[in-house]
Amino acid sequence: MTAEREELAARIRDLLADVPSVREIPMFGGISFMVNDKMVVAARKDGSLLVHVDPGRHEELLGYSACRQAEMGKGRTMGPGWLTVAPESLADHEQLSFWLEQGMQDRAGNT
Repeated sequence: MTAEREELAARIRDLLADVPSVREIPMFGGISFMVNDKMVVAARKDGSLLVHVDPGRHEELLGYSACRQAEMGKGRTMGPGWLTVAPESLADHEQLSFWLEQGMQDRAGNT
């Protein structure tokens, strides 16, 4: 496990500490966090965050700094609703919380 991935995963664990039904599984080349059996985010090897969002908000969220269409391998883009957020946009608690909330809204049924 890379240090970047483990550090990000630890921060996600802290933010999800009070959320019921959280489960971690290896998926998408990282540590995926499931809430109510739905994938919310994944901490990736390079310290980036894979976020599964409402596909209807995909274009809006792509406008955020250091956010791009997620790929599963070079040139293999994932569909709408899959975003990758660069490590530099996850540097503080508020930034990571924002992206975690985006995934929770659609996948966990939370607002």
